[in-house]
Amino acid sequence: EVFQESMEYECQFFNGSERVRMLTRYIYNREQFTHFDSDVGLFVADTPLGVPQAEYFNSQEDVLERKRAAVDTFCRHNYEVSNPFIVERK
Repeated sequence: EVFQESMEYECQFFNGSERVRMLTRYIYNREQFTHFDSDVGLFVADTPLGVPQAEYFNSQEDVLERKRAAVDTFCRHNYEVSNPFIVERK
């Protein structure tokens, strides 16, 4: 039997990088069970399997701070690095 766990990161940009939303999806056997939404600022359980994980991560202030900061350190940073190449390709 094979079990698969994965994470997907998604950065959504509105009006350039003026407004940025980051989603981190936690997936087990092709089913999203928890996600972090920077607009909410917390982990959200999507299934009963995700409830304990969301509760645990939401109780860890250092984890929440890092995830909230990732909008700038991950999304905006990568936007600034990638933007010149994307604009030139148009």
